[in-house]
Order: sequence, then C-alpha cells, then structure tokens
Amino acid sequence: MPADALTPAGAPGRRQRTLLREVKLFWRSSFGSLVSRESLTVLVPLLFLWELLPRFGLLPASLVPPPSTLATTFYQMLLKQHLLAHFGDSALRFVLGFGLAVLTAFPLGVLMGWNRFIRKHCLPLFQILAPIPPPAWVPVTMIVLGIGLPMQVFLIFLGVFYPVLFSTYQGISETNPRYIASARVFGASEFTIITHIHIWHALGSVIMGIRIGIALGLVMLVVAEMQSGASGIGYLLLRGKEYFQIDRMVVCMVILGGAGWLMTEVMKYIELKLAVWRIER
Repeated sequence: MPADALTPAGAPGRRQRTLLREVKLFWRSSFGSLVSRESLTVLVPLLFLWELLPRFGLLPASLVPPPSTLATTFYQMLLKQHLLAHFGDSALRFVLGFGLAVLTAFPLGVLMGWNRFIRKHCLPLFQILAPIPPPAWVPVTMIVLGIGLPMQVFLIFLGVFYPVLFSTYQGISETNPRYIASARVFGASEFTIITHIHIWHALGSVIMGIRIGIALGLVMLVVAEMQSGASGIGYLLLRGKEYFQIDRMVVCMVILGGAGWLMTEVMKYIELKLAVWRIER
C-alpha cells in the first residue's frame, strides 16, 4: 500500500493549524508585551519626543539623531555599506561561539551537578577563572590565536560559557532528592535519572543561563569585531565612532539590541513550551 494512502486526508490542514497556533503563541509571548496598552503609553510618547526634540533644536540633531534620520541611514547602509553582509558575518561568528559554548558547558554542568568527584575536581578551577572579565582575555587571545575567526569565536565562547555552565550546575544540583529516590526504587538507571529527572528539573535554570549568555556573547562579539577583522556590526560601529557618524553607530546599536531581544524571546518561547511548570501561563 502506498505511504500516501496511510496519511490522513486532513493531516496537512492540522499541521497548518498547529503551525498557526504556535506562531500566535510566539507572537503573544514575545510581542504581546511590546504592543500592550501599558507599554505603548510609554514607548509612543518617547518616540515622539525623540523625533521632535532634535527637529525643533531642543537637542542637537548631530548628537541625538531622530528615528526618521536613523531609518534613512539604515536604508543607505543597506545599499552602500553592505549591511546585510556585515550582519551575516557577525551572525556566523556568534553562532559558532554560542553553539560551541552551549555544547561544552551544558554537559559539563550536568556532570558537575550529578557527580561529586567531577564537581570537586572541576568546580574550583571554574570558580577561579569565571571572575576574570571576558574582555581581559583579548590581549592574550590575540597573541595566541591571532586576529582572525578563531580569536573572535573564542571570545564569544568565553562570554557564553560560564553563565550556561553555572546555571546548569545549579539546576542539576538542586534536583529534589525525593524524585531521585523514587526513580531508583523503580529500578531507573543513572542515565535515565540524568535524562528524565535532572535535566528536566534544571531546564528553567539552563534556559536562564543561555539568556544571560546571549547578552554577554553579544558584548564579546562587538569587542572581538572592534579588535580584529574588517567586517561585522562591531566593525561598522567602530567605523562610525572613528568618523563621528552617530546615526550609523545608533543603527548598529539598534540592530544588536534587536538581535539580542529576538534570541531572548526565542528562548522564552522554548521555555514556555518545555518547562511549562516553571512559567505562569
């Protein structure tokens, strides 16, 4: 019998309805707070003031460019400064550093929270290294790795690694012992306890660590691109500073803020779907 014959006729429609429902949920959880009556009563007047005060000379337009000027500058940067290409370069660097940090910090944090032997050997080292501000690693990293992609990825890795590591470790170590004891009574293996109890209990902490890591990773992305390379949003931000082009600097800042906000909202949506017991719905 053909595989198509086994597929219910209404399956495509159900998938579309499910997708539409998830899009609405993401919109409500992410953009709902921005377009609410309470937020608009603050944002709209601020935008009007931002636009009107420089226009009427109450603020210097060269130092405080209004939103209309920023929109024009954004369009010019798209056409003449290859803004999309710079954004793509920054996105690639961030994804590499962020992904490497999460893939390293998450399992290590799980092992540290689960096993006392691993915790005693690893935790003191990370407690010594974590207080070092990530920008302080820039000179050493430039000497060891040069000023190319490895240096940029490593600095982003440093910004993301420690928040994810310690949040994961904290969440795993705080698992309710009664859940673990109950699982062992029913003959659950240690692997099952880790994957079905520890990780799910720590999911909220892990996602919170990732959200903090996103912010610090963006900071290190800008630091890395200002120190090396000839592309990326951080590079454009530095060029704007060198030529006193405040409108271009603000456009870069808005792009970075928008990217960070969107990634944070994606993590909130993931938490809303997976860790529903930790969220007020």
